Amino acid sequence: MSFRLVAAGLVHANGQRALRKVSLAARRGERIAVIGPSGAGKTSLLRILATSIRPTEGQVEVLDLYPWQLNGAQLRQLRSRIGLIHQAPPIPPRQRAITAILAGRLGQWPWWKALLSLLYPLDIAGPRQQLARLDLADRLFERCDRLSGGQLQRVGAARVLYQQPDLLLADEPVSAMDPALADLTVNQLHAEAASRGATLVASLHAVDLALRWFPRVVGLKAGEILFDLPPVKISDPMLRDLYASETGPLPTQDHQPLEFGPAGSRGPKSRITVVPPHPL
Repeated sequence: MSFRLVAAGLVHANGQRALRKVSLAARRGERIAVIGPSGAGKTSLLRILATSIRPTEGQVEVLDLYPWQLNGAQLRQLRSRIGLIHQAPPIPPRQRAITAILAGRLGQWPWWKALLSLLYPLDIAGPRQQLARLDLADRLFERCDRLSGGQLQRVGAARVLYQQPDLLLADEPVSAMDPALADLTVNQLHAEAASRGATLVASLHAVDLALRWFPRVVGLKAGEILFDLPPVKISDPMLRDLYASETGPLPTQDHQPLEFGPAGSRGPKSRITVVPPHPL
């Protein structure tokens, strides 16, 4: 089992409830998209899976371990096996892309090697290879404050690809990218998960990307799971109900209204060629 949540709930310090009785599980190697309106609890769900926050109720199991029963060293070791791609990567502005990517291995290296990597890059080929997968190899030594939002997101993705985690989490990882780069990035996340049998869970604001790429889609609204289904079983009324609190057309990556048709065939008129997902 890659992870298992049983009736997990989260109430923030200000009293706001983010999640309520969420039960969700995934086998090793599964690929899951989480969709839903803003404020649905998608980020909170991923942070619980990343063990960066503790739920206020319920049970959490990650990579066959119960995180909040571990001591400090054991919890750090577990976290080194989990990679989280942030929507806005927490990278120091003056840091170079190569250093930011090398940071993906800090939890796996001894302290002296981690410290040395901050002073001088101990590996150049590895970070360059990951950036090349995302069409950004020419920015390997660029300072991160000189990168665009989409480029910075790709550096964050490259850092987690370099980490090679057993549980790969992505929180709106392509929100600042154009449709072609978004497809390329999601493609590479799938390829990485498939090649190593890792589990991939991505929250996506773009419904078309979720339906097109992921064999399992979870709809989250007001902190509760509305559905957990393959794309072909997700109906148009389900999507309308999920996004009923948002005005306008359903959100898509290329900002075109989502065209409704037979389940599994919906999607916007796209200017790009979609590469089929890599099978497990």
